[in-house]
Amino acid sequence: MAIITATDLTKNYITYKRGDSLRETVASVFRREKVVVEAVKGVSFSVDRGEIVGLLGKNGAGKSTTLKMLTGILLPTKGEVDVLGFSPFRQRSKYVSRIGGVFGQKSQLVWDIPPLDSFRMNKAIYGVPDGVYNGQLELMAGILNAGEIIKRPTRSLSLGERMKCEFIMAMLHKPEVVFLDEPTIGLDILAKEAIRLFILDMNRKGVTFILTTHDIQDVERLAGRVIIINSGEKVFEDTQEALKRRLGERKSVDVVFKTPVEGIALDGVTVLSRKNPMEAAISVDCSVTPMNRFIAYMSELGEIADISIRGPGMEEIIKSIYAGG
Repeated sequence: MAIITATDLTKNYITYKRGDSLRETVASVFRREKVVVEAVKGVSFSVDRGEIVGLLGKNGAGKSTTLKMLTGILLPTKGEVDVLGFSPFRQRSKYVSRIGGVFGQKSQLVWDIPPLDSFRMNKAIYGVPDGVYNGQLELMAGILNAGEIIKRPTRSLSLGERMKCEFIMAMLHKPEVVFLDEPTIGLDILAKEAIRLFILDMNRKGVTFILTTHDIQDVERLAGRVIIINSGEKVFEDTQEALKRRLGERKSVDVVFKTPVEGIALDGVTVLSRKNPMEAAISVDCSVTPMNRFIAYMSELGEIADISIRGPGMEEIIKSIYAGG
């Protein structure tokens, strides 16, 4: 059942054009030329309860603006948003008690006091009962191994430790929907893994997540479904599996011969690079040349010492969509 619905979501910003010369600059004081910037252009989608959805896009594509409209920070220029039966901007005071947010580049914690004191402040703001607060705090501090971290001043914590506390802060009032904007930015491998496992654990408990990130591994590990926004427009919405089929039957092949091989020429086969006459990185379109025929052809060219075959990576696929592929 859909608990998030965005219909024809549009956001325009008004800026003003200013000239480069002194004369144009002075003239702009009295008369400015208005410029309309279309950040989001008629985006529609829905999210079911219990999903983790990746909202992706390159810098300036409109994904953060979309997220801000979903959370109620921005009012859409046109279109409607419904989250848990609320209009986020118009019913904000009631709405925020049902959602949470973690923004990798913006902190909710107070710098000079321990996170535990910030948690208590949020408890008072949201009116969280003592039993719910204590249970949530114990549960999440245990999952994130943060029992001692939350007692130290925030300024003394590492980035990974602070992000753990940011997640605890966002989840204390038991939100049904959580919005994540670059939640693993700048974290090391171990901290990223801890955050990802926490998100998956909370999702199994019924929390719905919308995730924006530039870290493709976040998407691969977490998102069951992917929405891609490019230049303010939705260009893809489907499962990860469907996204991986986007490039068709293409395979990447690394091959090593025992003896030098000069020319590799076959329909549907593109040589990407050659380190030396005995090695080649190749792209094979299996809809043109089936893999068994390709391998037979390569065996005719020379004796194969090693070969590896893999499908296109998620990063390669998403890059092709950003580029308009």
